[in-house]
Amino acid sequence: MKKLLFASILTASLCSFGAFADEMTGYISDAHCGAAHSSPSDANTACIKKCLGGGSDPVLVSNGKVIKIDGASKDKAVAHAGENVTVNGTMDGDTLKIDSIQAAK
Repeated sequence: MKKLLFASILTASLCSFGAFADEMTGYISDAHCGAAHSSPSDANTACIKKCLGGGSDPVLVSNGKVIKIDGASKDKAVAHAGENVTVNGTMDGDTLKIDSIQAAK
């Protein structure tokens, strides 16, 4: 009985870590180019905006890692295409839900 109770508590506590709030800094790029654009420049920003206009999804590149952005947050990210940003949001698996985003200082 104790083992069953312990297993139930452990499972419940692990499930609660599926989504967590976080602040991240990074660069808004697109899924096609990903981390290939590692810094803001006129050429990189133009390419990112062209790819986003062609249907590619926005992504956050943070510390070399490409992070997907959820559908409801895409417009927030697109508004900062090609910029270094600070994002407050919630990670759910490998996808970021953006609560707020602003140009990094």
